[in-house]
Amino acid sequence: MAITRNRADWGTGLLSAVCLLIGSAVSALDLSLPIGARETVAETSPHATYALPLGPWNEATGVPTALLEGEVMRKAWRISGAGMTTGQVIGPLRTQLASGQYDVIFDCTAQSCGGFDFRFGIEVLPAPDMYVDLTEFHFLSAKTSDATQALSLLVSRDGDSVFVQLIEIGPPGRSGLSVSATAVPPVAANTGNIVSQLETAGHAVLSDLDFASGSASLGTGPLASLDAIVAYLTANPTREITFVGHTDATGSLAANVALSRRRAQAVQSYIVQRGVPAAQVAADGVGYLSPRASNLTPEGREANRRVEAVLISVE
Repeated sequence: MAITRNRADWGTGLLSAVCLLIGSAVSALDLSLPIGARETVAETSPHATYALPLGPWNEATGVPTALLEGEVMRKAWRISGAGMTTGQVIGPLRTQLASGQYDVIFDCTAQSCGGFDFRFGIEVLPAPDMYVDLTEFHFLSAKTSDATQALSLLVSRDGDSVFVQLIEIGPPGRSGLSVSATAVPPVAANTGNIVSQLETAGHAVLSDLDFASGSASLGTGPLASLDAIVAYLTANPTREITFVGHTDATGSLAANVALSRRRAQAVQSYIVQRGVPAAQVAADGVGYLSPRASNLTPEGREANRRVEAVLISVE
């Protein structure tokens, strides 16, 4: 979409597609960050401007923005040791905005935003209050349904810490977003590693699944790795995963390929039943053709009975 930089105040509006009008500010929305979030900066400028990004960087125009006038609130948080991805953090925030009175204008990840050029074409609070990994960040901009307020969210990470930046703009004297660290507890370390392995190595063994010989049952216990993948795919709707089943070497190849597929399909069904679109997940099996341990010992055969998650999307 071709959007040029425009200057707008709360009386004249902002582009035909995103028209901001004078009116009574909407009631304050409560946003919840993961438990452990620590505010690193909070600044308010009663009469200021903010260039709200409206699309990805492009070579012809840079980052398309709308220059807005009003009261600008800038805040940032650091979430340490949560074992969460940027997508797992911004996903619930996006949902909270959408379920409140906000409409998302623009939503992108590092690659689709424009990477280096996008990051240096937008406003980012300085370190150590905010940190941006050029290869791993999420960004979105949104406006209230009555078009009286707008905001942007930027989420990135550094090691095991996730950073969140919120910039709001609207009429002076309004109530800003109320943000608290009262969301669900952070993902446990072992499940966080599943997501990290997927994004760095491209695949991960779902080690908390325990298949008996000849069985494709997931059992009745908690499946933390699958719940982490549900959260990951929900927060990253362009990502796709194929689950690949494996067996030990007991029995024929044909029988084991069929069994390994049933194991992968059981995982696929678990994910889809929890609201992930079927188009994001697939299932296949290779029987005993890809062992991770020797089939000569009981321990090795147990290790070979598994399902692996393979990240196949390129966005």
